Amino acid sequence: MNFEALSKSSGEWLKGSGIESDIVISSRIRLARNLAGFPFPNRASNFQKAEIENLLKDRIQTLEFEQKFEYVSLTALNTLDRQFLVERQLISRELAANDGPRGVALGNLESLSLMVNEEDHLRLQVMRSGFSLESAWETINKLDDYLEKKVSYAFHEEFGYLTACPTNVGTGMRASVMLHLPALDFTKQIDKVFRALQRINLTHRGLYGEGSRFSGHFFQISNQVTLGKSETAILNEIYSVIPQIIDYERQARVAWKKDNGQILQDRISRAFGTLSSATMMTSDETMELLSYVRLGIHMKMIEDVDINTVNELFIQTQPAHLQKLMGSTLDGEERNTARAKFLRSKLRSSGSTPN
Repeated sequence: MNFEALSKSSGEWLKGSGIESDIVISSRIRLARNLAGFPFPNRASNFQKAEIENLLKDRIQTLEFEQKFEYVSLTALNTLDRQFLVERQLISRELAANDGPRGVALGNLESLSLMVNEEDHLRLQVMRSGFSLESAWETINKLDDYLEKKVSYAFHEEFGYLTACPTNVGTGMRASVMLHLPALDFTKQIDKVFRALQRINLTHRGLYGEGSRFSGHFFQISNQVTLGKSETAILNEIYSVIPQIIDYERQARVAWKKDNGQILQDRISRAFGTLSSATMMTSDETMELLSYVRLGIHMKMIEDVDINTVNELFIQTQPAHLQKLMGSTLDGEERNTARAKFLRSKLRSSGSTPN
């Protein structure tokens, strides 16, 4: 797989297209599955993990599916390449950090990935740009059916699909929506939203899932419970709340501009100015400032900036992507310098200016 070529694009989750894409970054569904007759990965020996990997790799590569898969062994990758796949949301941080035989099968459009020997033997993942959970569900359900014809899943008539973590038992499904919520965060209404989510068994996470920090005003909303609920019920729960959050964010943006328009304009202008002129820039600071530039574009407070360029910068300035683009391994200070130079070049070449 040519990681250097991939580093020059944003991938599916930051494509910036699809329904409600000004606020909904992406939709994702994951299914946890395990093979009958094998211990869960946390109890399996490396020999057993190798058996599992070889079996699944063979079955995946013979699938007659709408996308072809390329299998990548994680043990054959260095730390930088594994982090690169994490940044593209193609594998989890857990899979990158695990020991022993493991890998991922990637669809040729970057919207499908099948993780092998993560927390479970198999994690199926489908991503879509924008608010497109139904489309993601149709694809992953079809893919799951194809796989179930080739392998025997660990399944219990009463409990459903058996998983390493009890919270995933049942459907094994985790549906999530990535949202960009700068106005709700700035106006301190985001905590109120999170408390409401908890009351209906939904949870919020950071950019890279469970345990990750909130960055760039990106928040993942997903279901907490799978046991005793059908896939349709889980999706309906999320569909019942996401449009409300979108509406709250839009209202907060309008109120922010109406009541504190000069402060908002100053914040957006400072963000753009800093990104266009700084000589050193950390990853966290870049995410924060790009978030305000993205907001400024959608609120028509910045002219002539392509939203696709900004979406690409969110991922291209991440540590592994940046080093791929620079063609060399960089320490922290070198990355901060290279990141600032890269940002200056990309933004100045656009000839854009805040209103």
